[in-house]
Amino acid sequence: MGRGKIVIRRIDNSTSRQVTFSKRRNGLLKKAKELAILCDAEVGVVVFSSTGKLYDFASSSMKSVIERYNKSKEEHQMGNLTSEMKFWQREAAMLRQQLQNLQENHRQMMGEELSGLSVKELQNLESRLEMSLRGVRMKKDKTLMDEIEELNRKGNLIHQENVELYKQVYAAGNINGVNRDYLRTEGLGIAEEPNVPVHLRLSQPQQQNYETPARSTKLCRLQLH
Repeated sequence: MGRGKIVIRRIDNSTSRQVTFSKRRNGLLKKAKELAILCDAEVGVVVFSSTGKLYDFASSSMKSVIERYNKSKEEHQMGNLTSEMKFWQREAAMLRQQLQNLQENHRQMMGEELSGLSVKELQNLESRLEMSLRGVRMKKDKTLMDEIEELNRKGNLIHQENVELYKQVYAAGNINGVNRDYLRTEGLGIAEEPNVPVHLRLSQPQQQNYETPARSTKLCRLQLH
């Protein structure tokens, strides 16, 4: 019957923890030695116990293993930096090319640097300009329609306010004994039907008859006689 699965967690009992440490440490060092011999690998193992005691194994010498490890790590980091640098160099070159193409297209759209274009390329440029112009016109028409709808909405709101104001004035007139005929004859300009919008218009001022000085003087003389 096989052993049960051991839960990998810290052993609370200090005696059991020490026994387990000794067994697994010896097994680890043994496996490291076998790996170095069987596979001709350079192996270095360093273990510190919970009390700070050092246990190590090196197939050649621990110093050479550590030096080789540090050198390999530096080379790996340099390789990563070089690879990253090459990546960003490619990205920068691609962005510069895209910027150059965009600037060239912009100049051609403005009618500049067209001498080197063929008839087909000029036709393609003309088609793109026409499509752009249609898009601009559609956007302009939509903006104008939105503004017209907004003005209509505001006009309806003002009309409703006028209707409410008419109702309030009419109600106040009835309370005070003033009827609509009086309001109309007095020139207040309140429409008979409040639901009809009021159209305002400018009118020319009425001309007043001013008598000339000569005629006024003549009248004064006649009155004196």
